[in-house]
Amino acid sequence: MKQYLLSIYQPDGDPPPPEVLDPIMRNLAEFNEEMKAAGVWVFAAGLHPPSTATVLQSKGDDVLVTDGPFVEGKEHIGGFTMIQAPDLDAALEWGRRLARILSPLWIEVRPVAEGHC
Repeated sequence: MKQYLLSIYQPDGDPPPPEVLDPIMRNLAEFNEEMKAAGVWVFAAGLHPPSTATVLQSKGDDVLVTDGPFVEGKEHIGGFTMIQAPDLDAALEWGRRLARILSPLWIEVRPVAEGHC
C-alpha cells in the first residue's frame, strides 16, 4: 500500500478555548483509533507553533541558521497524520473524514514519494 500524508493547516494564534477544543480532540482520538483498527494509521503528531522552528540552508561551505518559520503566513501546519491506503481515492476518503472532524481547517492529502530517500 502507498503512504499518504494528511497535513492539517490551522490559523496562527492561540488555540480555541477548552470547551471548543476538547470535543474536537476526543473526536480526533476516536478517529485515530478507527484508522488503527482499519490498518491504515501509520503515525500522527501535532507540532509546536511556527515560532519554535529553526530553518537551515546550505550556502557554499556554511549553513545559514534562521529562527522562525521558513515562510511567514496566516496559517501553518499544526499537525499531520501518515496513513497507508491502496490508492488516492481511499486516502482522500480518510482525508474527508478528518476534514469533517477538524472543520473548518484545511487538510492536504499528498502521496509520499517512494524510493527517493
